[in-house]
Amino acid sequence: MALSVSLFVSCSNDDNDSNEPKGVYDNGVFILNEGSLGQGTVSYLSDDYSNFTKDVYTTVNGDDLLGKYAQSIFFNGDYAYIIAGGSKVINVVNRYTFKLVTKIDTGLMNPRYGVVKDGKAYVTNANTYFSKDNPNGNTDDYVAIIDLKTNTYESKIDLNATANRIVLENGKLYITEPYNSSKVLVVNIATKKLEEPIEIGSNADSIEEEDGFLYILRSPYGDRSEIVKVKLSDKSVSAITFPEALDGAGYLDVEDDKIYYTVSNSVYSININATNASVTPILTAQSIANLYGFAVNDDRIYLADSGDYKADSKAYIYNLNGTLQKDFSVGVGPNGFYFND
Repeated sequence: MALSVSLFVSCSNDDNDSNEPKGVYDNGVFILNEGSLGQGTVSYLSDDYSNFTKDVYTTVNGDDLLGKYAQSIFFNGDYAYIIAGGSKVINVVNRYTFKLVTKIDTGLMNPRYGVVKDGKAYVTNANTYFSKDNPNGNTDDYVAIIDLKTNTYESKIDLNATANRIVLENGKLYITEPYNSSKVLVVNIATKKLEEPIEIGSNADSIEEEDGFLYILRSPYGDRSEIVKVKLSDKSVSAITFPEALDGAGYLDVEDDKIYYTVSNSVYSININATNASVTPILTAQSIANLYGFAVNDDRIYLADSGDYKADSKAYIYNLNGTLQKDFSVGVGPNGFYFND
């Protein structure tokens, strides 16, 4: 579980030239299941709810193992890249058939999240973890650069910091530091160098880019949660500070000019230009004991319960008015939703 300070991840397909499905798993959502001490799995649900597969990877690839601590998925063209941090591997599959293409298993050390630019993948790696015997564990994280033409590790960018979530905009990587740092890391991919970081406050996790702005959720222990807004053109920073009643905010997503965020098992929304947080939830998912996956896409809110990290758990879909549309059993520790539309 230590490997999976996970939140939601929401990804979209590139525009299709045709509305015809490209395969069995087109036009739906993948639910990534972390797997706790066992192997991770991927579930699939079609947009119209008519097609559900609880373990897509095993269904298609038989005895091949996805890997431990399934962390995240990113897309490029016809391919999905499934990161299993505990096994130090990225599984490359066809995103429409889920047939395994290859595995990337060199140059990785506890990989976390990835983005793609011009045929290269940029993947954050937690590397080693801090302990009294490893005082450098908080400063040895790096970004692995992977050539997607050959699916091989090419080089790395040392960060001298911890690294977690990552977004890409205008040739730069913006990376959250999940623990005690007060900065967002900035990496120029052309020069492969760190630039001046952006001061935003500690305990940043969820990060989204929309129309030239970063939206970052902070949830410092014992202090007020915030949504930090960074204007990328000049790196100016503003924040919406939550009232004490919303301490411990968990996840954030940006969709159709609205910011959605969670506190415990409740979901809230505000306009993207709002200056104050809403304290009135859209919904409260009473069935969820521990919210572990969250996304908003195409007028639907997706939530997942971690369960006990031993047995299969459940995912839920609500409309934007907070009405439950669908609930279904998935794998162990569902931690993210990825959209294959």
